[in-house]
Amino acid sequence: MSGALLVSLVLLNVGSGLAPARVPQGTPPALREVGFDQKLSHQVPLDIPFTDETGRAVRLGDYFGKKPVVLSLVYYECPMLCTLTLNGLTSALAVMSFDVGKEFEVVTVSFEPKETWQLAAAKKAAYMKRYKRPGADAGWHFLVGDKAAIDRLAQAVGFRYAWDENTRQYAHPSGIVTLTPQGRISHYLFGIEYAPKDLRLSLVEAAQGNIGTAVDQVLLYCYKYDATTGRYGAAVMRILRVLAAFTALALAAFIGLMLRRDRRLARVGAA
Repeated sequence: MSGALLVSLVLLNVGSGLAPARVPQGTPPALREVGFDQKLSHQVPLDIPFTDETGRAVRLGDYFGKKPVVLSLVYYECPMLCTLTLNGLTSALAVMSFDVGKEFEVVTVSFEPKETWQLAAAKKAAYMKRYKRPGADAGWHFLVGDKAAIDRLAQAVGFRYAWDENTRQYAHPSGIVTLTPQGRISHYLFGIEYAPKDLRLSLVEAAQGNIGTAVDQVLLYCYKYDATTGRYGAAVMRILRVLAAFTALALAAFIGLMLRRDRRLARVGAA
């Protein structure tokens, strides 16, 4: 994939929001139908059949029910963008305290119906070696499927891609989707690199409070998800309210300490 095509794909993807992004003049034909249409809160069909990296027939719902899920759509023989997407995801996962398979699942699906489970197995082996954490093998799943299954999933999450005859490659957006344990779309994170803070907060929100710490809940109050950028930004008024609350608590604690000191001094004087 050429550098210009890659840049165009990333820029198109970053521009994706609640509606399809306006295509800039001069955009290559293959890119005009490419992007992410955000479908926040939509239910993803869990009965879609796939084949996992061991050759076993599975359904998408096999990976839902108890934990939030990170979904990535790639194709395993992609020469550039998909590798960058998976590398960016792995880098973010590697610095998080959450573990794949423990607090959440990761499902990577090839949108090329010609790809085989053997390719999925090879890709999984490479990323298990890169991620290195124990237990990840049971929590990160690499799937392949036929065109009907892929189309159902791609349409459900708003993933639009196209075959480019000139390059003999797929043109596609880059990003990941977090889903609730019930299979509802929670967040989109765009691009080829993902801030660990954004990924962690999206998982905490998707898990509906079942993972994370009290600090995460405070951060969720202070940071608001921006659907147009696929990132979390500081909610200024919320931060001011939190600071005001902490100031009031600190002042109350100070006054309490002063009153206790005064009483103690009075008792000593009386004695």
